[in-house]
Amino acid sequence: MNQHLLTHDTADAYVDGMSRVTDLVARHLATGAPSTGAAVADLTPAVESVDLDHPAADLESALTEVTDLYLRDAIWFHHPSYVAHLNCPVALPAVLAEGFLAAVNTSVDTWDQSAGGTLIEQRLVRWTAERIGLGPEADGVFTSGGTQSNLQGLVLARGEALRRHGRESAPRLRVLASDQSHFSVLTSARIMGLEPDAVIPVPTAPGGGMLPDALGLALESVREGGDIPMAVVATAGTTDLGAIDPLRPIGDLCAEHSVWLHVDAAYGGGLLTSTRRRHLLDGIERADSVTVDFHKTFFQPVSSSAVLVRDGRTLGHVTHHADYLNPRTAVTPNQVNKSLQTTRRFDALKLWMTLRVTGADALGEIFDEVIDRAHEVWEVLRADERFEVAAEPTLSTVLLRYRPADVTAAEADSLNPRIRHALLDRGDVMVAGTVVDGRSWLKFTLLNPHTTLDHLRGILDTIATTGEELLEEDAADALTLTSLEVAR
Repeated sequence: MNQHLLTHDTADAYVDGMSRVTDLVARHLATGAPSTGAAVADLTPAVESVDLDHPAADLESALTEVTDLYLRDAIWFHHPSYVAHLNCPVALPAVLAEGFLAAVNTSVDTWDQSAGGTLIEQRLVRWTAERIGLGPEADGVFTSGGTQSNLQGLVLARGEALRRHGRESAPRLRVLASDQSHFSVLTSARIMGLEPDAVIPVPTAPGGGMLPDALGLALESVREGGDIPMAVVATAGTTDLGAIDPLRPIGDLCAEHSVWLHVDAAYGGGLLTSTRRRHLLDGIERADSVTVDFHKTFFQPVSSSAVLVRDGRTLGHVTHHADYLNPRTAVTPNQVNKSLQTTRRFDALKLWMTLRVTGADALGEIFDEVIDRAHEVWEVLRADERFEVAAEPTLSTVLLRYRPADVTAAEADSLNPRIRHALLDRGDVMVAGTVVDGRSWLKFTLLNPHTTLDHLRGILDTIATTGEELLEEDAADALTLTSLEVAR
């Protein structure tokens, strides 16, 4: 009997091992900070010293090693002082679902590998499409994340553009997206072999939303230049500002010009469960394809995303039939017909468990709560003379920067990234950073309802104190340099 594989014979070892793992995780959930502040140089030697050609002495040794190399220094997104990237604390039912996924190891590509898993995924796809309002012919498939979902949406758009124009290839295809759209739009164009200038940026308003008039002019310009507008990408929740493009007028323009509309709602898709802010997505029902990341604002563990389409037939642009896997004669549903992937995890089970235990309304309320918090801290920042703050938040992202009265804009551009790195080195607070219109900003991305306004006030004080310390160091360094020059 092989003791190293999960079988009926090793069930007791499985229970014992999982018990040890869950105990380790539970103990680390009580960690006092989101990070230990460990640097690359701190961790590299220990990882590189491991001899992967020879196993550890036993499970206990391996678990100790994993704790030392990974768990101890892992970034904990559930901690209230983590306000950096679009990483969420995860729903407990979804974590429990992961236990099923890893042990059963279902691949949701063909019916003979997934059976009930196929039906659960299809049901969740229909549920999401209904919430969007895509209509009775809608379909879709789960993906690894927003980047893959955006890629597939644009692959389908290309297929439809080529079909409409009666071509097998069209080097002059163009994609129009706002200048705040996700970088995956650019990488998708490169992957598809489109020309370097295939993605045309459309200007945005000060708050970050695409300007419909500018889009209209851009569409006309593309056609006048003899090019083919393949797709318009509207964003429902930009990464930096959380802005939502005006979806309804954009949908009207796409219909007028017969252009595929893809809506990247990787961030804002959680509004589909909101009872207070669903109207922010009005017009999303006009889309031909939509990206939704459940592992952001549906509070699911990575990975869990989906691409949804208005007309399920368009998924045929990624279909390939292999006799050994999904022959044309198959009578059972095979999700591989709709996917860029073949082997694919049953990630839909996590969302299913969450909806069945937690419920959609509760998920929406969590998202609404963190959006409320973003507005609260924005009001605090507006009244705090130590800080500048960008546009009023739409979702749960707030851009700010430490800039007391005696600090110039250029000095703040240099100072704020240094503040962020100083906080990262300490590990007790984690914030993100970005550059907008050539200026450096710090960023709060709020996805944890346990991050209270008091927590955020404390983080602001920590940022200010760190900024003051760095300015004092700069002043001391300048004084020392002046003294040295005088001495010469």
